[in-house]
Amino acid sequence: MGGSRSTRKAQHARRRSAAVEAVVEAVDGGLAQLVPDPDRGRAWTLLIDGAPQSHVDLDDPAHLSFEYQRRLGHVIDLVAPPGKPVHVVHLGGGAFTLARYTAATRPRSTQQVVERDASLVQLVRRELPLDPNARIRVRSADAREGLAKVPDGWADLVIADVFSGARTPAHLTSTEFLDEVRRALKPNGVYAANLADGPPLAHLRGQIATAAARFAALALIADPAVLRGKRFGNAVLVASDAPLPVAELTRRAASDPHPARVEHGKPLTDFTGGAAPVTDAAAVASPAPPPSVFR
Repeated sequence: MGGSRSTRKAQHARRRSAAVEAVVEAVDGGLAQLVPDPDRGRAWTLLIDGAPQSHVDLDDPAHLSFEYQRRLGHVIDLVAPPGKPVHVVHLGGGAFTLARYTAATRPRSTQQVVERDASLVQLVRRELPLDPNARIRVRSADAREGLAKVPDGWADLVIADVFSGARTPAHLTSTEFLDEVRRALKPNGVYAANLADGPPLAHLRGQIATAAARFAALALIADPAVLRGKRFGNAVLVASDAPLPVAELTRRAASDPHPARVEHGKPLTDFTGGAAPVTDAAAVASPAPPPSVFR
C-alpha cells in the first residue's frame, strides 16, 4: 500500500488520464484498476478497491514512483555491491514493481515472487508483461506458505509487502513468521518489510520489537510525520544479523523527493516504548487506514 502522497499522485493520474482507457477487472482481492500515467508513456498505477498498490513504468523499470518503494529500492541497491546478481524473495507481488527494479539494476538476479491473488497475477502478466529474460518466478500462494518452500539459506533479501484489504495479515507479523524468514535467508541476508500504521503507532512499535527479538541489527525508514504519530503512512523496517549500511541508507532517504528519516540503535529501541514481540497466538492484522488516506 502506498502512502498518502502516493495516493494523491495516483488520483491525479486517474483524473488526468480520463481520455486514456484504464483496465478494470475483478480479482480475488477486490476490484483492480490499471490506470495509465499521463506523464510517462508506458507507465501504470495499480489500485485495488481504490487503494494504490504499485506503479510500473515498462520503459523504465528502474523508476520507482511511490515513496515506500523508493525506500525499498535503496535496500535493494545496498544489499550487495552494485550490479551483483542476488537471490530475492518478494512476499506480495502487486504489479511486480520491485522484482522488475531488481532485474533492471542487478541483471542475472534470481527472484521468487509469492502473490496469493492468482487472478491479479494473470491480469498483471497480461497487461504489464515481465521481461521474458528476467529470472523471475511467480508463485500464486499465501506468503507464509510460499516462503516455507524457499530452500534454507537461499535468499540474500526477503521483502515483505503484503496487504489484504489495505491491512497486513496477522500471520505475517509474528516471531514465528520471522523464524521462517531467517531460515530462508543467507547468514548475512537482509529482511525488509513495508509496514503501515498511524497514531498511536502500536502496530509499528510491536513490529520493531518483534524484529528485534529475531535479528541483531535493525533500521527504520519513515517520514518524520509518521514517526511522530502525526499521520497514517508507510515505514520500511530493515533487519539483518549483519551490520546494516545505516549511513548510506540515511543519505539516500534524506535526498529522496519526499525525505525520510532513518532510526536505528538506541533511539529505535526507545521508540518501541517497551512493546512486546508479537507471537502467532497474539497476532492481529495491521490497522486499517482511515478513509481520508485514499481521498
